[in-house]
Amino acid sequence: MADLVFAGLSYEEIVCKYAQTVTGVCIMRLQNYADAEDCFQNTFLKLLSKAPSFKNEEHLKSWLIKVAIHECYDYIKKNRKAISLHELPSEPVYDSDDVFDVSWAMMKVEAKYREILYLHYCERYKISEIAEILGRNPNTIKVMLKRGREKLKKVYGGDKNE
Repeated sequence: MADLVFAGLSYEEIVCKYAQTVTGVCIMRLQNYADAEDCFQNTFLKLLSKAPSFKNEEHLKSWLIKVAIHECYDYIKKNRKAISLHELPSEPVYDSDDVFDVSWAMMKVEAKYREILYLHYCERYKISEIAEILGRNPNTIKVMLKRGREKLKKVYGGDKNE
C-alpha cells in the first residue's frame, strides 16, 4: 500500500499537505479535538482502503473534505453527543499569526453555517465549489453564507474584518 499514488502524490505527501484542511473541517463540525482526531484518521484510512483515482489534486482535496464531513456526520449520529456552546473556549481555537483570526467565533455559529464559512474563508472555495462538495444548490449556499456572515458578525462583535 505504501506504493499508492493519488493525483501524483504519495500517501505521506497527501497527509502532510491536507492534514490541516481535514483537521479544520472536522474541528469546525465536531468542536472537539479528540473526536476530530478520530474522524481525521478515518478519512485518511478510507483513502488508503478505497484507493480511488482522482482527475487532479483539486479533485483529491474535495474528496478528502467530503469524506471528512461524512465521517463527522456519522460520528455525531453514532455518538449523539450534545456540545454546549458555553463549554467552548472564548479564545481562538487555532494558533495563528493572523491577528484577524475568527475561527473561535466560527465555533459559536451553528454547524450548518460553520461548514460553509470554513470552506469559503479558510479553504478559499467559491460558492459553486462548496455547493458541489456539499451536494447542494449554489443559491442555497449563497443564502447560507450570507446568513452565516450575519451570525458571525454578531458573535465577533460588529463589522470588523469580515
